[in-house]
Amino acid sequence: MRIAIDCRELVGRPTGVGRYLAELLTAWGEMPAAAAHEFVFCAPERVTHSSLENLRVSCQVAPGSGTLWEQAVLPRLVASAGADVLFSPAYTCPLWCRAPIVLVIHDVSFAAHPEWFSWREGLRRRTLTRLGARRAARVITESDFSKREITRLLGIPSSDIDVIYLGASTWQQQADAERRPIVLYVGSIFNRRHIPELLDGFRGLAARVPDVRLEIVGDNRTNPRIDMDRLIAASGVCDRVHWRSYISDADIATLYATASAFVFLSDYEGFGLTPIEAMAAGVPIVVLDTEVSREIYGPAAEYLPRPDPGLIAISLERVLSAHAERATLIEAGTQQVKRYSWRECAQRTLQVLLAAR
Repeated sequence: MRIAIDCRELVGRPTGVGRYLAELLTAWGEMPAAAAHEFVFCAPERVTHSSLENLRVSCQVAPGSGTLWEQAVLPRLVASAGADVLFSPAYTCPLWCRAPIVLVIHDVSFAAHPEWFSWREGLRRRTLTRLGARRAARVITESDFSKREITRLLGIPSSDIDVIYLGASTWQQQADAERRPIVLYVGSIFNRRHIPELLDGFRGLAARVPDVRLEIVGDNRTNPRIDMDRLIAASGVCDRVHWRSYISDADIATLYATASAFVFLSDYEGFGLTPIEAMAAGVPIVVLDTEVSREIYGPAAEYLPRPDPGLIAISLERVLSAHAERATLIEAGTQQVKRYSWRECAQRTLQVLLAAR
């Protein structure tokens, strides 16, 4: 079978969806069942990936970008390749395509909270995702929560949606790494993830834990726009806060190996991958108490009822300093991440693709 993949998210610096797709490709490269099929990478430029030597891969390349490329160019590439199915891993897909489509909708924040998006971007996402989901042969999402939201907000029957949990990425461990008083945040920066409140809470924490530092890693995608440099400069603890929009995998691995707490204060997610990565690295996590957080993280998280700076400071201090509670969270995280396997995610995704033909 010939499986076409919209690989735009692998071009440049992969984050989010790109990481998801890269993990699937790596897992498929290690699965005998995937070796029987050809994977056709469709993108505006040639895609390289470390696992390609383990897969039977061909490429269809044509320049372009954005919605126009997706709707006008991608279908031609799929047809030219003679693909049996198209895998669209990033919320939207061509509304006309000869091949059946499997569409991944990671979350529907743009429909649940349109105020978080510019009117143009929100309208584009809501329109194309709803129409694409109706056009697709199957829809994949990452949690039972997201499945219910897709049905509620996009009107897609639950029988057309497959829930496939993501895996727990494990970064290469460093034998000589020592835990330090580092609070870590990894993920794109959106307003719904409460970075200003985190900085206020960290200021309170820093007054009680003199050597603590806050590491923030993520591209600034806030709307309305937040000036991160100015926000950090005005925080009163700018000498203890380090923000980078993107770092290498090696640097990410170092942060996971040395951090003592991970914080992710998101109002709305489809899954929330980076806290799972922290768990897998033995780092206790602090998250907001939401429906999807309870589903994904279970007993392995310190839950906050709201993003209040005072509560943030108290919870982070407890995770950093209360040895019994810290040990309990780490052990619970070790058990919780056993639920999540990229190999199982890839195997189930491949089954959906084969059945969609």
